[in-house]
Formats: sequence, structure tokens, C-alpha cells
Amino acid sequence: MLRSCVFLLLLPICFFNTVSAGKVLAWPTDASHFLNLKIILEELAHKGHEVTLLAHSAIMIMGADNISSFKFENFSVPFPKEKNEKFLEEFLAFWIYDVPQMSYWKFYEETKKFVSEQLKTDKLVCDGVVKNELLLKKLKAEKFDVLVSDPLIPCGELIAELLGLPFVYSFRFSMGNSMERLCGQLPAPFSFVPGSMAELTDKLTFLERIKNMNFYIFQDILFHLIFGQFDAYFSEVLGRPTTLCEIMGKAEIWLIRTYWDFEYPRPLLPNFEFVGGLHCKPPKPLPEDMEKIAQSSGEHGIVVFSLGSMVKNLTDERSNVIASALSQLPQKVIWRYSGKRPATLGENTVLYDWIPQNDLLGHPKTKAFITHGGTNGIYEAIYHGVPMVGIPLFADQPDNIIHMKTKGMAVMLDINQMQSQDLLDAVNTVINDPSYKENAMRISQIHHDQPVKPLDRAVFWIEFVMRHKGAKHLRPASHDLTWYQYHCLDVIGFLLVCLLMVLFITIKIFSFCCRKCRPAKRKQKKH
Repeated sequence: MLRSCVFLLLLPICFFNTVSAGKVLAWPTDASHFLNLKIILEELAHKGHEVTLLAHSAIMIMGADNISSFKFENFSVPFPKEKNEKFLEEFLAFWIYDVPQMSYWKFYEETKKFVSEQLKTDKLVCDGVVKNELLLKKLKAEKFDVLVSDPLIPCGELIAELLGLPFVYSFRFSMGNSMERLCGQLPAPFSFVPGSMAELTDKLTFLERIKNMNFYIFQDILFHLIFGQFDAYFSEVLGRPTTLCEIMGKAEIWLIRTYWDFEYPRPLLPNFEFVGGLHCKPPKPLPEDMEKIAQSSGEHGIVVFSLGSMVKNLTDERSNVIASALSQLPQKVIWRYSGKRPATLGENTVLYDWIPQNDLLGHPKTKAFITHGGTNGIYEAIYHGVPMVGIPLFADQPDNIIHMKTKGMAVMLDINQMQSQDLLDAVNTVINDPSYKENAMRISQIHHDQPVKPLDRAVFWIEFVMRHKGAKHLRPASHDLTWYQYHCLDVIGFLLVCLLMVLFITIKIFSFCCRKCRPAKRKQKKH
């Protein structure tokens, strides 16, 4: 018993062998993707490291005015912030309202157009650093120890290559996990690892395996067609032939923002670390007005409803359908919504432009969470053990809710098809059927039962790279193989040739023996 106690006391000391204050350069992705990276960078700053954030003039949701723990290296881009905001609005409207009516092929065509347009913008942003000699000279003079990047917008790895820095990725996923598989060499057997956004589980039927394989192939083709544009760009900047994947493959560590409470079991590489829920923390006291609502709910409790930070409003018809359903619940409802006030809004529902979501989900009166299925919100529900009603809107959200549905802690609805009664039944189901709460608590216990917290692991691996100037010993040799070597097609071909040669020689020997034996038999018959 004494040994166990001593071991538990020494474990944090051994694990958190820190480096002396270093310098961290960060290349962020905008919008909600920045939230997790921001938390990692804030923790690094809290531990005494100097964090510098590269921020362009059209960035949407962050700035030096609300983040005091970072240094900002601002640079200009040839387009206004409003262009980004307009693109985001059009993209959300396309995915929420148009995609459900589209054929599979039409979806890929339209998605390709949106992504191609976005990549043109991304190149302009990247130009603001890699073609800015004064800025590059200043960054080189700073002598950073590591670069931390979100690869959703390529360029961080290119900046790291120009500055001669090791770099670490903080990432949620790419469609079909193309970046992780093709550039990071992460294994993904098609037979039981569903591609991200394929909306499948790991228990695949024969037809689902066909769908999964087709999904992977289509995503890989799309990746090469779209992101292949960066191959020439990277080659031009570096002055030598290269590809996006070759440079991305140099990432020392991939910090993936999920964990086994969410993911299906799958093969891994040692330089992939799953740190889902790193932003979650114990709840703080609610604002006075919200606490009054919670306490006035009695034994029925409250329902928290949010469609995330990117969706500001819905159509009048959809908002009224939702409000009508919420008005029939015995619970009080706190709804984050900044659109037009629905005509059917009930007295039990209160609208807010912003809510302290983590604190509300951690409140003992919270009975259910109605969510769009964003990863951040899902992890807060997992952390606090709250069952969910998922109303996915776009991107990875349907896939996320299917994960939670498979785990038994969520019900899924279609935003465009559901009626008031559907939403009412779904909320009543997750509240009144005890299995949903039991499964939510079970998944929550799995999340909490980790020897080291996700945020601490993420910071540890970044500091590890800083201490050792990289993590090359974790990089698999598969990076150095061609595609046919990776799949052993050359070995299979060689063995087939050997087999055919053995068969050929065997047949020739057998034929020769047959020819030699036939005359002897004829002579015996004559005698």
C-alpha cells in the first residue's frame, strides 16, 4: 500500500519534467477550432513559456484585446475580415439547408468549389508570412524552440520548415482522415475503422464496408485534387521539389482532440496522442439570473440548448418548431440563440446571446443537453455525464452524434425534417429513460479515469519536443516507403513471380517425364 502511494506521488513529478522557459510560435486556425489551441497555448504561457501567435489582419474571433498571455505578431492580408465572415455564412447555409437534398456526387462537386475557394484565401494568408522577408527575418531572430499548428489551414508546417523548427499539430480530423493517413501514416483498415464523416460505426456490415471503402477512396481523390495545389506552392517557396504531404509528415507529434470515450478502438502510431476534452474543467457558479432559473425548476431541472458559436439564427419556421417543442417540457430551458424571438416561445424557455455552457452542464439541476454536435460541446457533456439530443447541422457534427448514439448517451434528429413532437419525444426519452443517464455517467467515468489529464499530456508532448529538439524516434519508417512498398505490393509481386516460376518449372519437368515415359510403354506393347 505504501509503495502504491509513493508511486502515485512520484508519477506527476516524473511525467512533468519541464523545460526551462522556452519560446513557442503558434499558427492557429480561425473560429471554433482556435478554442482548444488557445487553451494549450495559455497553459504553456502559464508554465513560463513565451508564446507568440501569428495573426493576420482579417482574422475573425480573436485578437490581442482579449488574450493578454500571448505576444502577437500581426501581418496584413489583401482582403477584409468581412470576406471571411461572408464565406462562413454562405458555407453554413449551404451545409445546413442544401446538402440534405443533394446527391452524393453533387455534394462533392459543391464541396470542392467551397474548399478550393477557401484554399485560395489560405494561400494569400500564407503569403503574408512566407513571402514577407522582414517578418521571416524577425521570426528567425527570435530563435523559437517549437511551432504549434492546426493543419486545417496549411502553412504552419511550411513556416516551421523555413525557420528550421520542429512542429507539433493540434488537430480534430480531416475528411476521411486523409491528412492523418496519407501524410501522418496513421493506419486505418477499411474493414473496421470508419472514415471521419462517413457516419458509420466500427461494426460494419458488408454493404457498409463497401460504403466505407468508397468514402475513403473519394476523400483521397478529393484530397489530392484540392490540397495537391499546395505541392507547387510549397516547392516554389522552398526552392526545391516537395509536396504538402512530405512536409506535413515531418510533424513530431499529432495531438488529436478526441479520446477513447468518444473514438472507436483502432490501431495507432506512437507520435499520435489523443487529448480529447482538454478544455473541460469543473463548473464555476452560474450568474445570478441563471442560478435563479435553475433553482426555480424544482425536481424537473433544466435543459441546456445551444447550436454552437457559429450558428447565430435559424429560419422562422425551424425556430418556431423548436420553441413549440421546448414550451411543452416540464423543465426550464436555457437556450443560446441570438436570432429573431420565436412566436411559439414558452414561459419556461429563456433566450441568451451567450451562455456559460460548461458551468451549466456541470450544474446538478441539468437533465439534458440539446446540441448541434460540435466536439467541444460533446466533450463538456461527456465530462459532466449529461445525456444529449443531437441536432447536427454540418461538417463532422452528424458523425459526432452517431458516435454518441452508439455509446448509448444520445438521440439524433434531423434539423430539416423534425417536427415539434419529434424533439419533445427525444428530450423526454433521454431524461426519462435511465439508460441514457447511466451510459453518460459510464462514459464520463472513462474520461476521468486517466493517469494524466488531457491538457497536461498535450503540454508534456510539446515540452518533450522542445527538450529533445524533436521526436524523430517516434516517427515510423513508413514515411520513407513508396505506396507499393508500404502495401508490400513489390513483395507480393516477387512471390507471385517465384510461384509462377516454380509452377512453370514443375509443369515443364512433368511434361518432359511424360514424353520420356510414353515411348517405353509403346515398345512394351509391341513385344
